[in-house]
Amino acid sequence: MNTLRICHLYGNLMNTYGDNGNLLMIQYYAREKGYNVETTIVSLDDDFVASDYDIVFFGGGQDFEQKIISHDIGRLKTEINNFIVNDGVMLAICGGFQLLGQYYVNSVGEKINGLGVMPHYTERQVGSRFIGDIEIFDEVNQQTYYGFENHNGVTYLTDALKPLGTVIKGNGNNGQDKTEGVHYRNVFGSYFHGPLLVRNEWLARHLIDLAIKVKHSK
Repeated sequence: MNTLRICHLYGNLMNTYGDNGNLLMIQYYAREKGYNVETTIVSLDDDFVASDYDIVFFGGGQDFEQKIISHDIGRLKTEINNFIVNDGVMLAICGGFQLLGQYYVNSVGEKINGLGVMPHYTERQVGSRFIGDIEIFDEVNQQTYYGFENHNGVTYLTDALKPLGTVIKGNGNNGQDKTEGVHYRNVFGSYFHGPLLVRNEWLARHLIDLAIKVKHSK
């Protein structure tokens, strides 16, 4: 039986609001497709080799955990970039989404360097947060996604990136341009907690289908 190899990036540090439920859904739908799953946590001081994995999940975290990770993740930049440019499937939620970018500014105003493998960046709100139900429409795949957002950060994609979807209800990346999340190659980022894949079965299945396609094309 074939095996899908999953990397849970900083999985012992990044699990805000039950985001690890996304990992459970990935495992569930992979098994439904007839695949075994092998899940490895890659955390502080661990090695990451792009060719070792079919799917990477990078969950959300608080400022404290994100700052710790920011001091460690730079050594993984080359291999994570290799994973992305070779169409590896990645799901990044909230803090994970922010850390893939150039930088983010935390709630007390510190500018924290991101991994820099994608051009988005994240500023902060002062005395406010985006909290509540959110609904977006994915124009590429003609799908509507439902979720819950809770974030202080305001993220800007730049012209080089496309959003996961257009905001119908809620705030999204920054409350201004109607974007939510990011979709770049086979990287999917979002501010949806809850977790995202529990409420959006189509997307969960899509990630598995993409991973299988890429795996067997090599």
